[in-house]
Amino acid sequence: MAEWEQETGGSRSCVPDELCHPQSEYSQWKLKLFRVRSMEKAPLPVETHPDKEQSAGSSPSVATNIDNGLSRESVMKLCLGGKSKENVEGPGQRVDRKLQEMDAHMNHLRALCRLCGTVLRKVQGPEHEVHGDLDHVSRTTLRKMSCQFTTWPEVIQKVFKVDVNEDIESVHPLSFCHRCWMIMMRGGGFCSFSQIRVPDWKPHSSHCNLCSPRKPSFQRSGRKRRPVLPRAHSLPKRTRWEYSDSIVIGERRLLKPFGEHNHSSVLKDCKKSREHWVQNITHCQGDHLSAQLVSAGLPVDFIYAFTCTVCDHLLSDPLQSPCGHLFCRNCITKYTHALGSHCPACNSSYTSDDLSPPANNFLSALHSLPLLCPRGCGEHVRLDSFKTHCLGHDLGDQREKPTKVDYLLINKGGRPRQHLLSLTRRAQKHRLKKLKHQVKVFADTEEGGDVKAVCLTLFLLALRSDNEHRHADELEALMQVPLASPTFFRLHSPPSLIFLPSVAVLLPVCRGFSLHPAVCLAIRVNTFLSCSQYHKMYRTVKATSGRQFFQPLHSLRAAEKELLPGFHEFEWQPALKNVSPCCNVGIINGLSGWTSSLDDSPADTISRRFRYDVALVSALKDLEEDIMAGLRDSELDDSVCTSGFNVMIKESCDGMGDVSEKHGGGPAVPEKAVRFSFTIMTVTLVRDDTESEVTIFTESKPNSELSCKPLCLTFVDESDHETLTAVLGPIKAERNAMKESRLIVSIGGLLRSFRFHFRGTGYDEKMVREMEGLEASGSTYVCTLCDTTRSDASQNMVLHSITRSHEENLERYEIWRKNPYSESVDELRGRVKGVSAKPFMETQPTLDALHCDIGNATEFYKIFQDEIGEVHTKVNPSREERRSWRTALDKQLRKKLRLKPIMRMNGNYARRLMTQEAVEAVCELVPTEERRQVLRELMKLYIQMKPVWRATCPAKECPDQLCRYSFNSQRFADLLSSAFKYRYNGKITNYLHKTLAHVPEIIERDGSIGAWASEGNESANKLFRRFRKMNARQSKFFELEDVLKHHWLYTSKYLQKFMEAHKDSTKVLQAVIDPEDRIDEEENSLDVADS
Repeated sequence: MAEWEQETGGSRSCVPDELCHPQSEYSQWKLKLFRVRSMEKAPLPVETHPDKEQSAGSSPSVATNIDNGLSRESVMKLCLGGKSKENVEGPGQRVDRKLQEMDAHMNHLRALCRLCGTVLRKVQGPEHEVHGDLDHVSRTTLRKMSCQFTTWPEVIQKVFKVDVNEDIESVHPLSFCHRCWMIMMRGGGFCSFSQIRVPDWKPHSSHCNLCSPRKPSFQRSGRKRRPVLPRAHSLPKRTRWEYSDSIVIGERRLLKPFGEHNHSSVLKDCKKSREHWVQNITHCQGDHLSAQLVSAGLPVDFIYAFTCTVCDHLLSDPLQSPCGHLFCRNCITKYTHALGSHCPACNSSYTSDDLSPPANNFLSALHSLPLLCPRGCGEHVRLDSFKTHCLGHDLGDQREKPTKVDYLLINKGGRPRQHLLSLTRRAQKHRLKKLKHQVKVFADTEEGGDVKAVCLTLFLLALRSDNEHRHADELEALMQVPLASPTFFRLHSPPSLIFLPSVAVLLPVCRGFSLHPAVCLAIRVNTFLSCSQYHKMYRTVKATSGRQFFQPLHSLRAAEKELLPGFHEFEWQPALKNVSPCCNVGIINGLSGWTSSLDDSPADTISRRFRYDVALVSALKDLEEDIMAGLRDSELDDSVCTSGFNVMIKESCDGMGDVSEKHGGGPAVPEKAVRFSFTIMTVTLVRDDTESEVTIFTESKPNSELSCKPLCLTFVDESDHETLTAVLGPIKAERNAMKESRLIVSIGGLLRSFRFHFRGTGYDEKMVREMEGLEASGSTYVCTLCDTTRSDASQNMVLHSITRSHEENLERYEIWRKNPYSESVDELRGRVKGVSAKPFMETQPTLDALHCDIGNATEFYKIFQDEIGEVHTKVNPSREERRSWRTALDKQLRKKLRLKPIMRMNGNYARRLMTQEAVEAVCELVPTEERRQVLRELMKLYIQMKPVWRATCPAKECPDQLCRYSFNSQRFADLLSSAFKYRYNGKITNYLHKTLAHVPEIIERDGSIGAWASEGNESANKLFRRFRKMNARQSKFFELEDVLKHHWLYTSKYLQKFMEAHKDSTKVLQAVIDPEDRIDEEENSLDVADS
């Protein structure tokens, strides 16, 4: 400090010599000033603590000097004694300069992007928080690409490989730009297709580039500084504007008068280039009128108010932006599409919704603008009548060649253009040559070359656009093939016309009546006719026959209400817990009824369903006739049997795979769906006198799609455990509430009580593992019925029993979640036996017969390949060898059994493959006779065991196979462990284990396996696709409602009885439509008989 005082010539309060002498060396003063600014804040020598001042008796001159103001010495203190000018202020007003610098630095950071370093205001689009959660749009987009992240740090870590969880507000920006957002969306949240480098953000320092950016220096880049040229040799400057006419205030020029002569040639060239550039964007030169047509004498500013800001033409269909500027609708649309949504005049942003038509007063002034006629007549015409005036010129003087006006239809010939119908056939062909070629190309591309149908359809549309529906109906009837011919029913009518009422029903029709609405509804539903297709058939038949044979659509809608859930009254005793007592509830949102503990709603999940109790009531009312018939067959008095009814429900749930409509390329992401359905298996009655249970209804076809009623349809992936849990949670709650109550509903005119029992058996193994919280099918724990591992199941294939249950899985999940014994992961996993998630729906421990056949057929398909290649004698065959064995097997099956190769095993292929005929075809490719005999014996055992789990009632249908099942399964297991040891040494498939170990126990407990399979739900997958094609709509919400509604009607027993009772009535329909022809045929036949 002493050296510093000697350098400056005294104490810190003295004025340095460099400030007193202007010829001082600048570099020395710069160095000292830098040293002063870089020093830390320290108290001045004159500043002491107030208590010390009182004790030491400080002089009042110093305090007066500080309180009164800044003197020359305080300026020196600012330069030499402290860091900022606040050092000389009062104690309550001191602010550290470092805090100010840090605040300015953080303000700079808030304006930058965290990922690319770009200024946020220079990038179009919204800003996004780095540490925030994904918004709805981002979450929806990423979930379509199978990205399950919920926060931005996870996505940034995956895409840009940067961990932003440890960011500091004083070092890193808190937001990122919309351009980086687009990069993450295009990469699907997993990768980046751009070469953006994330900046290396550093803390604030005296050399911070954000607070004091460096200017480019020639010396640092290694280039030499250019020598300064003398004034005489410098380049000539550009011509300046002439300021002689400018309005001057003081010495500054503020305003320049408006006029073309005052602009330089450079600005004129820029204006011309801009006009040419805008013309290339809008292309409106031939559509919009020029502003030069406006009558002379009007003020320039007045004309400018009616001019488009984009194209400089008169406004055509004007729109006004929020900033007040006006544009043509076509021009601003093309301008926005090319350059973005920014005003061309003031560069303010807007959206398409912000643009609105101007006020009516302005439009009336625009339409009343006087325009000079360009045809030379010299008249001034209003803008709204300008087109009519120009058209009058064309019609009045045909001898003169009209001036080319691009916005009018011009006759290029010298004579008046004749109407198309007044021309000769040759002239018509010549005029329509181009159109005929276009129609032919369209017909070849879209309609299979049917040019006639395209032309007639265009004519029909033209008639209907002019409200000439009567002529259109007559023409459409003539276009159809005559209804009396069998070709009509084969080509122009759907398969529904073969299911028309019988003679007894059609007799009233001959007297002028029409079909019953339920018959028409059955025809429409069972033939998958949309509303427009049915209405077209209704109009065609009515126009041709002159009678209303079919019912109109409003009659069908009235009949639908009686068959859909929500029409009948009922009551629960006691009332259902957390379920509304309202009865008239139709299709509801499947996402309603979620628990409040859900933090995240599934994106892009659409679900529609019936309420479970309302659907069961409608299903029981549909079986009303069967129930009453069962009471009569059991010789029970229906007036006495009002209580004690038990209903057994089979529940099914399965994913339908990709159900997206493949139009063109199809969607980028597969659209998967899940359906939950139920089937009424039996209705029994407990008699009060004998306390015995009597079965009054049994479903004859439990695995048919006609008996599997849909309850819920959801666009969701079945692998998404959280979303599936949320969607099926309300259904589970309603089912649990119905177990503890009884239903009171009117059946046969009397109120009767029903209790429901639910069995979830219609699930494949994947869905069972999802609902019971088990690990995936490739887990060590191979079975969903017992706790055995894969290695134990391969050593002991037969001797196992069912040990798993829903309650036990819940207890194991709690152990997995809490880990009460502080075990390791492997020990804890061995304790819970493969339970890794919370079970959310109870399933019945059983075997699904359909998927058992498919799984076993897949395994036999692989055994056939191994036997063709003699894998039992080889070790680790190559991939090429296995491919050649599969090719040989596919060729042999296609040659012998006509089985085409498939990518994935299905039920039809499995049934054809698991036959003795297929084994004989494969044995032709097996080299040794010993292996052929083993294959034949293995397939023979399997064929003997298969009817046991496929039969609806094996005790009645196949009692011999049921008795021999244990022996056959033991022999089958011995063959696998001996002759096929190369394949089943320490491993076995899931369905083979269940087939050999658990089938007898399940049949002894339930009585059947095949009746409780999921085949009905699986076979209804094709119905979903057909109904979706039938009810194609723009909104998926309404589309899903229509599919659910028509699928329910398709399973209605009431409509099925109509369809079965009214078959083979095509001849009667022909007699009704064309009775005269029928009478003529009868007369001719009588004449022939008489002769």
